[in-house]
Amino acid sequence: MKSLRYLNKYLLKYKWWLLLGILFVTLSNAFYVVMPVIAQQSLDRIIAMAKDESVDKNLWLLAFQIAGLYMLFSAIKGLFLFFTRQTIIKASRFIEYDLKNEIYDKYQELSFSFYKKNQTGDLINRISEDVSHVRMYLGPGIMYGVNLVIMFLIVVPIMWSYSAELTLYALAPLPLMSFLIYKVSATMNMQSSEVQSKQSDISTMVQESFSGINIIKTYLREQNQADKFGNAAENYKISNLKLAMTNSLFMPTILFLIGLSNILTIYAGINLIAVGEITQGVVLGFIFYINMLTWPMASLGWVTSLIQRAEASQTRINNFLEERESLFVDGKQAIDNINTIEFKNVNFSFHNSTSATLSNLNFKIEKGTKTGIVGRTGSGKSTLINLIFRHFDPESGEILVNDIPLKNLKIKSYRKMIGAVPQEVFLFSDTIGNNIQFGLPEDTPFEQIENAAKFAHVHHNIEDFEDRYDTILGERGINLSGGQKQRISLARAVIKKPELLIFDDSLSAVDTQTEEIILNNIKTQLNGVTTIIIAHRLSSVVDCDQILVLEHGQIVEMGTHVELLSKNGIYAEMYDKQVVEEE
Repeated sequence: MKSLRYLNKYLLKYKWWLLLGILFVTLSNAFYVVMPVIAQQSLDRIIAMAKDESVDKNLWLLAFQIAGLYMLFSAIKGLFLFFTRQTIIKASRFIEYDLKNEIYDKYQELSFSFYKKNQTGDLINRISEDVSHVRMYLGPGIMYGVNLVIMFLIVVPIMWSYSAELTLYALAPLPLMSFLIYKVSATMNMQSSEVQSKQSDISTMVQESFSGINIIKTYLREQNQADKFGNAAENYKISNLKLAMTNSLFMPTILFLIGLSNILTIYAGINLIAVGEITQGVVLGFIFYINMLTWPMASLGWVTSLIQRAEASQTRINNFLEERESLFVDGKQAIDNINTIEFKNVNFSFHNSTSATLSNLNFKIEKGTKTGIVGRTGSGKSTLINLIFRHFDPESGEILVNDIPLKNLKIKSYRKMIGAVPQEVFLFSDTIGNNIQFGLPEDTPFEQIENAAKFAHVHHNIEDFEDRYDTILGERGINLSGGQKQRISLARAVIKKPELLIFDDSLSAVDTQTEEIILNNIKTQLNGVTTIIIAHRLSSVVDCDQILVLEHGQIVEMGTHVELLSKNGIYAEMYDKQVVEEE
């Protein structure tokens, strides 16, 4: 229960809702308890009337009176039960809302490195499945727990006042019921988790099949994928059948123990009636009381299981909320331009690497210049860009922007001046126009969107669609080619009118002619914009003011295209090889 203490602040926040709920539970049970009293007294009255011949035996009138009272109290009980759910369950939904917001806010505070170390599915589960388990404890768990306590506090003393012996007989099977229900519920929860896991496997497989349908068909793996899906579906079926079997034990267990309790009550009641200790009405009332206590006792096992699941989930949530290592620390100084970016003796390594990913980087980028970054795969090019974005902080050394340490800058004021075209383009399932204007207000003039598309040389492709800029893209832009995705991403970057524009190997999917058009647009239309181009195709960087050649995380060469060719080093070797391949 230690982990669940974290929720106390929310319980205090919504204490009046919860207190009202407890009041309504009490009132609902109070009227519920009166109903067996009515039945008990009615039976005793009927028996007395049958024995006394002098009494007017208007049984129909009596029946109507009893039925009327019973319906009235039932209606009042139902009304208070409605109020109970409108308070306790509502409070649990409010807490669920607040907790999800707290978790999501935490997501925004964490650095990029946290997401590199954690799986997306796990992060989603914490804000969905884990919070749902906690809400079940806060809502039904509290409601049924309070109901059990109040019901026992009201019913057991009443039963005891009539007959202590009969009370013990009546209640004897209930602890066993609670224990068995707990065991069944625990098994059901375990099996439910297994079913959810198998369902997740199926969903993942189907999603991957849809995303990779082109590869599947190209390599003629349709039957193989169908077999894999069949195996996954078979495992899901087996798990579901186990759950169904366990679930089928739930109600028979309750009904058996209810029947046992009723039999014991009737047996003991008859003996007590014979010796004149109680009346027939008392036995009838006890049967009512037993049935009233049955569900609260049965729910005890279920509630215990809810608490266990909630504690496990809240522990995971607490561990996440207490994350400090990856917490992003924002700077305090705002800037309104980017004049220079300078790396001074910068070193950086990932935790799972034995050697530095980037080592002793020293270079400077002046405003309005174009800088190319080239190197073999794994040389550290994208990592360098992530440092410029401040997705990571250097382990040692310093990154300066306008001679100010990057970590001292307000990140929003810095990043709003950066336009980025990433290596892996992400497009939303939205219109093409909205994807281009992403990051800008919704009322952005259409002319700006169109001009950005023309700059990226994708306007003519968009015009070919029936709905043009209102065309809804499929998941991740599945109805676009790789080159079209990259150019829409470029349009998204330039529409911001950034001071720094970064290309992370983002022209790899376009043909050389289109590449030339885009590079010419950059050269002629982005005067004064600082540009960084990461490229495998060296034709993209030949016009750059400086080119950095990375090898094993180090800058091994630096200079213009002509200067690097004259050195006859790594760059010259890469360039000559690409020229030969193009020929």
